[in-house]
Amino acid sequence: MTKDWSIDLEHGDYEHNISLVIEEGLNAIEETERGCYVNLVTPANFGNPSHYLAEAINLKYESSVSYRFIDQCGCGGYVFRVWKK
Repeated sequence: MTKDWSIDLEHGDYEHNISLVIEEGLNAIEETERGCYVNLVTPANFGNPSHYLAEAINLKYESSVSYRFIDQCGCGGYVFRVWKK
């Protein structure tokens, strides 16, 4: 994406498959252009994505991205923002 965007990873198959959330989250980061960010909206039942997404992101992207936990959505999911440097 050539602009900031969000991807919904909180419903359907994502709700019960943390591996799928991580995989699709990494794919979304890959699709994001440098200088832009993607909001990864993750399922409530896995808790704060800082606890499981940060490690996967660090392993794949090292210092080429930065990220921040934003907040829990009104719907229960969580927003994790990743900027591509």
